[in-house]
This record gives sequence, C-alpha cells and structure tokens, in this order.
Amino acid sequence: MQTLIVGIGALGGTIAARAVRAGLPVRLAARNIDSAAALQKSGLRVTGIGGEVRTNAVDVAAIEDYKKGGQFDLILLATKAQDALEVAPHVLDLLAPCGVILPIQNGGVARVLADSLGEDKVLGGFSNLGATMVEPGVYEQKNAGHLLIGELAGGVSERVERVARALGRAIEVKVSSNLVGAIWSKLLINCSVTTLGALCSRTMRQYMETEAGKKVFQQTYEEALSVALAIGTRLERLAVEPIPPGWPSNIAVGERHKSWVEAIIAFYGDVKPSMLQDFERGRKTEVDFINGYVVTLGHASGVPVHMNATITDLVHQIERGVLQPTPDRMNDLAAQTCQPIRDNVFDGQL
Repeated sequence: MQTLIVGIGALGGTIAARAVRAGLPVRLAARNIDSAAALQKSGLRVTGIGGEVRTNAVDVAAIEDYKKGGQFDLILLATKAQDALEVAPHVLDLLAPCGVILPIQNGGVARVLADSLGEDKVLGGFSNLGATMVEPGVYEQKNAGHLLIGELAGGVSERVERVARALGRAIEVKVSSNLVGAIWSKLLINCSVTTLGALCSRTMRQYMETEAGKKVFQQTYEEALSVALAIGTRLERLAVEPIPPGWPSNIAVGERHKSWVEAIIAFYGDVKPSMLQDFERGRKTEVDFINGYVVTLGHASGVPVHMNATITDLVHQIERGVLQPTPDRMNDLAAQTCQPIRDNVFDGQL
C-alpha cells in the first residue's frame, strides 16, 4: 500500500519512523521545503515506549512538491485539525483510483472532510498514541497507544481492514464498527484532560491532586458527555467506560468512581498535553475542534456548556498572548458557577 504521511510532528513523526523501519512503502510530506530538507539531513528517531527506532533514509518532500497523478493508496493526515481541512482538498488528486484519505485528528475533522470530499474518499480515525516532539526529527513515545480507524457510516469494510493490515506492520491499529461513538469518547478525554492540562501547564495526574482540578475535570467532562448523549451518540468504550459510575443521578458511588478516574489517569495522566506544546511553540491550537466543537453542538441542542465555553475562550486568549498557562488557572475555573445540566437530556439515552 503506497502511503503518504502528511505532517511530521509528534504523532506523524512517530508513525513515520516506525513505518519506515518496518519497511512500508511510505513517503513523507513536510510543511515546507526547509522542513523537508532538515528531515532529510537528520533522519527520524523515536525513543520511549515501543522501543527506540532510528532511520537515516527518509523519503520526504514539501507538500507542494508532490505532483498530481494518483500515486498513493493511503494518505494519512497527521497535521493539526485546521491544517488537515486546508490540505485535504489539495492532496485529493494524489490518490490512486481506490485510494483513501485517513485523517487522525480529534473532533469532527473526518466528518467535515467526508461531507466536502465524499465518504468514498475519506475514512475516520484518531490516535491514542501519546508522543512528544523533542525537536524536528526526534520524538518520544509516551504510551502504548494505537490508531483506531473505521467507516464514518459505521460497520467494517474491506478497505478499512486493508488499511489496518498495512499500518499494523508499524504500529498497533484497531478497527471500530462504531467509529463516531469512539470519536466522541475520545473527545470527552480531549476536553477534560488535554485542554485542562494545557491551561494549567500540568499533566492530568498533577492537576487532579487538587480539589479545584477534580471539580473542573468533572464539570468539563460531564458537559461534553451531556452533549454527546443529547445528539444521540452511542458511545464506545476506550480506556474506560465513557459514562462514569453513578452518573447522572449524582448518587455517591465512592470507590467505583475513584477507580474510574484512576483508570483515566493511568492511561493519560503522565502525557504532556499536545495543546501545551502548541502554546510553547506559539502555534494555533485545535480547541475549536475540541471544547469549541462541544460548545457549538451544545448551543444547537440546548445543553448548558458554560465550562467548555469558558475554557475555549481562555485558550484563545493564551493564543493571542493575553494570558499565559498557569497552575492558578484551575482555581479560577473552579470558582466559576457551574451551570445545571438538564435532567431531560438523558431520557432514553442510558
């Protein structure tokens, strides 16, 4: 399967290095000529969980240097969400006749691309791999995660299984027959783990040591969960069950709820938030496709999303340089009045 990986950041670089090492017929697309030249010179190196991989022979070029002509059976978009929406129409002509584009961003990116380019050209997917880019070409894998892929319309197709077999030679790939439900389950984590960690410049394990952190995590997660159920999503189990024990009755379930939170921390709690890395590099974040996406759908469906709206606004202020990530941010959020969640949101959903 002739494969093009677009975006050689933390996730794309980690996948690319392991794909090259596994002998897959893979080429890489960097954002510009200078980035491509630097990667050609340095090669790729991955350390951390999964073992160390080094490769000096890297077939990489700037995205604009790839010519039309149906070269690739698979184009893996490992860019930021906003970049994926921009680049996808331009790489469509690089697909072989039965080729597919696989975006692995969080939120509604795959759905937007499928609506604009056609479901016959787009699969859905996302990554549970935690990775950090130490410097261009050098990456550290932080967990034993995987790619989850599937058809946006549901079910399991031959093309999904073919992609899974090919990429599975380099990294772990799982197939879901309910990908939309899985995307939403991951989105719940993105809203309450990735974004919160970025705002307070802490890992989840660190901010959950405070009462403020616990309160804000719960409010953020439950708002997003309420939106997912209100629009009829059939959620899928990932690292944990997406619906917390005892929710939404607010009946104290003690150790069961504590164990549920601890399971999330065990999987995601020590990963440096990718959004925090964006702040540090002065890059635009994906918040509009994460908490902002929840806010948009929450307003449309009449579900209160006060905490997610506040969080989205704070991220935008940090992007503009008005604010900075700080541990005190969690105390400020915890002090905000929590909006009640309507009981009728859940009728028939649990």
